[in-house]
Amino acid sequence: MKLSYLREHLSFDQAGVVLESDDKEGKSLYLKGIAIQGGIRNQNQRVYPVREIENAVKTLNDQIQNGYSVLGEIDHPDDLKVNLDRVSHMITNMWMEGPNGYGKMKILPTPMGNLIRTMLESGVKLGVSSRGSGNVDERTGEVAEFEIITVDVVAQPSAPGAYPTPVYEHLLNARGGSRAFRVAQEVQQDPKAQKHLQEAMLNIINGLK
Repeated sequence: MKLSYLREHLSFDQAGVVLESDDKEGKSLYLKGIAIQGGIRNQNQRVYPVREIENAVKTLNDQIQNGYSVLGEIDHPDDLKVNLDRVSHMITNMWMEGPNGYGKMKILPTPMGNLIRTMLESGVKLGVSSRGSGNVDERTGEVAEFEIITVDVVAQPSAPGAYPTPVYEHLLNARGGSRAFRVAQEVQQDPKAQKHLQEAMLNIINGLK
């Protein structure tokens, strides 16, 4: 049986997202929260048995502990492939708490990672979305043979069940957004330029509210 492509979105509040930093200067920024919920029927009418979540979380975390880089993107890709030009973070740890799988993600200094950092520091609430595969029982909605490929960062939906609008499209469609995005790609190694870029991005984001 062919496995289905599964992605499950959790809003900022559903995921209980918190920000962490590993130093006083905040150079390394992390997101931590629920990555996948087990034992309940979600908004996609699918049910992930806790044993499936446990197995998937253990498999992915074993890969991380063995030195495999599990990268995530900003927003929802249409398949299981990780696109390097869209990478924003790296999953550093996954674990179980109760019926749910939790994840900790380090925001990377990539163009997309810098966009996420700026939004988070501006108070924008972002959610998460697990991306994986499995078999779904058409009658009960129960998922079997579940595998987590990664966890992505997504925009907060305007209503429960709403499909998130791509964050970067908001910026590219905003006045000055395209130029700011190009600059973000060019100044990754220049801290002073990044500071000026961050101020410009804040102005653009505030204009979207």
